[in-house]
Amino acid sequence: MLAVQRRDAIAARIRADGRVLVTELATDLGITQETVRRDLDSLEVAGIARRVHGGAVSAERVSLVESAVDERVGRNAAGKHRIADLAARRLVALGATSLLVDAGTTTAAFAEAIVQQWPQHFGARLVVATHAPAVAAILSRHPAIEVHVIGGRLRQLTGASVGAQTLLAIQSMTPDVVVLGTNGLDASGLTTPDPEEAAVKAAIVASGRRVACLADGSKVGASTLCRFAELDAVDVVVTDAEPDAETAAALEAAGTEVHVA
Repeated sequence: MLAVQRRDAIAARIRADGRVLVTELATDLGITQETVRRDLDSLEVAGIARRVHGGAVSAERVSLVESAVDERVGRNAAGKHRIADLAARRLVALGATSLLVDAGTTTAAFAEAIVQQWPQHFGARLVVATHAPAVAAILSRHPAIEVHVIGGRLRQLTGASVGAQTLLAIQSMTPDVVVLGTNGLDASGLTTPDPEEAAVKAAIVASGRRVACLADGSKVGASTLCRFAELDAVDVVVTDAEPDAETAAALEAAGTEVHVA
């Protein structure tokens, strides 16, 4: 395989998966790890990748530009469904009776999983609040789930309500568990590009008795503009990829459980 073909193949994997590991690429492509590192260095210069310990992530993962929710639905859909299924199973087993669910494509997948897994009988009634109309619409299909929609100014880009009205409503709540999405999760904490959404997410984190963050592999190791939570504010992270060494060490130091779907 020519160098240009090899780099095109690596770039395609980065775009599809959000991250790559040197060891895996060396095995899959039948080349040395040193060759992989040189290729990743070239892709970083080209603006396609950002080098991290043990591999590289997509340059988009550190972008300040948000993708629209419709664009993100199909990205790593299988991984998001595995995360959602595992998170829903753990939550059903936990026996929580009230939830606050964040906006996002992974949290929407979680809502679908809860609808499938939550018991139908009245004694298992669950109260869920959300500031995402799309999430509320999914949850409303279940007869034993009582849905509360939090108002505010709806951001068309992400389908999330934001602003003072949203913050006031969330600050008055004390749910058993909050289920949170994020654009970035690295050793420094959880981040998102928009300041208004960061304020809402920070309020969500502060409101919950337990905080669960759902983050597919493209978000782990990434960082965007606004940090809304430190790692020690998060009880559980559910993801579909092992965190890089630096992030894993920071999560362990923070006492945060990590579950890989």
